Amino acid sequence: MKRLLAAAAATLGLALAFAAAAAPPVTTESGQLRGVDTGKVVKYKGIPYAAPPVGALRWAPPAPPAAWRGVRDASTYGAICPQPTRPHVKLAAGSSGKQSEDCLFLNVWAPKGASRAPVMVWIHGGAFRFGSGESPFYSGWTFARDGVVLVTINYRLGALGWFAHPALTRAAAPGAPLGDYGLMDQIAALKWVARNIAAFGGDPENVTVFGESAGGASVLALLATPSAAGLFQKAIVESGGGWGTNRTLAAAEQEGVRISGLPAGATVDQLRALPLDKLSALPMTLSAVGPITDGRLMPLPVTQAFDEGRFAHVPMIIGSNSDEASLMKAFKIPSQAVLARTPPTIRAQYTKNDNAAAADIFTDSIMGAPAEWIAARASVWAPTWLYYFDYAPTISRDQTAGAIHGGEIPFVFGNWRTIAGVAATAEDDALAAAAHACWVDFATSGRPACDGDAWAPFSPATDAPMEFGEVSGLRPGFREARYNALDKALLPIFLGRR
Repeated sequence: MKRLLAAAAATLGLALAFAAAAAPPVTTESGQLRGVDTGKVVKYKGIPYAAPPVGALRWAPPAPPAAWRGVRDASTYGAICPQPTRPHVKLAAGSSGKQSEDCLFLNVWAPKGASRAPVMVWIHGGAFRFGSGESPFYSGWTFARDGVVLVTINYRLGALGWFAHPALTRAAAPGAPLGDYGLMDQIAALKWVARNIAAFGGDPENVTVFGESAGGASVLALLATPSAAGLFQKAIVESGGGWGTNRTLAAAEQEGVRISGLPAGATVDQLRALPLDKLSALPMTLSAVGPITDGRLMPLPVTQAFDEGRFAHVPMIIGSNSDEASLMKAFKIPSQAVLARTPPTIRAQYTKNDNAAAADIFTDSIMGAPAEWIAARASVWAPTWLYYFDYAPTISRDQTAGAIHGGEIPFVFGNWRTIAGVAATAEDDALAAAAHACWVDFATSGRPACDGDAWAPFSPATDAPMEFGEVSGLRPGFREARYNALDKALLPIFLGRR
């Protein structure tokens, strides 16, 4: 890895500027699309993968998109899914600014002239309430330049994406999935990829699904969802956690009654008549949004599914960042609240002062230890690689405690130079080249050879993640005492054993 970092600093080339031109039409199952040809890469934006989830399709499984005549322009993004406005994080939330319930679009970047190229499908984060596949952080240009067909998607968010109510349960067909409409959208997008990606030069039998934060948690949910089996052959989970209980359908129904203001005896028509502005602004807590164990689409919570081996056994990369506690500031979680919930056996492992200890406990318990535990379970069935991202960009190294939540994204996408501009350094470029190469190699071959540098699969016997940092390499026995204490204290709770 150190050799690769040194070499990458000398060899990394910046993306060349090409004169954009209209690309020849591509034929999908719904009709023809005309994208933009940038010379080496062809990109297609705003492609509908499902019908608009409006009217009778609000809180319903996604339906097939309507066909169109002629050639549809695919040079601009579609609308992003309704969400509270966050001007200070506009780049992460999406670039179009336009919101609409008609938001089930995906975007494709493909190597020009590709044939059976590996495919990667990105699921964005945002606490299941924010974000889109349009963010400049998620540009697929660099992946496509390096031979990968990159797909980004939108999916329903907040109360439109993760919602249950007795009225919806009564109206649903027997056995029909309930509550997890955002997850149903992700599955619909993967099915669209399976049926259509060959037209863009992608190999539908070599698909890697990857995501960060809520997107990483979504990847874990997809792994634990039987109906998603076979839609992807590899998975990458970036800061996606792995420990939790999920809401039951009954609990989600009660929450739906509370936040909608409509009683359990309301009709589905009354529910679907709720105005969009009310729904997108509902004050949903973190625990009241995200995957629901409905017993239909999701038979088990993710933690239980991995504990019992009832998940898709595919090669996986999973990991977390060194400053996941940056989320404490984002969600206004005080240190004392973390410490108040920390058992003495765990607190004893953290010798720093209260604020620093709370940050470390948050990072380890929410992301680090769950990722290591998931890696251990997954490695029983398929090759699995664990990472720890500890690289802070040069420009922000004095202001952060390490790699903040989501800080790996511009390095994984290989576009740190584009995001940071003149503030990027050769060291930053080298780390971006190294991390990006690992993800590309994994998507291509199923093993992150990282442009020739070995990254050994994870083994519980060594507990050795790959650390991406100022000095990168395998770290045997990483945080073993801390993680063991967390496992012992917290896992019985999540698995319902006490």
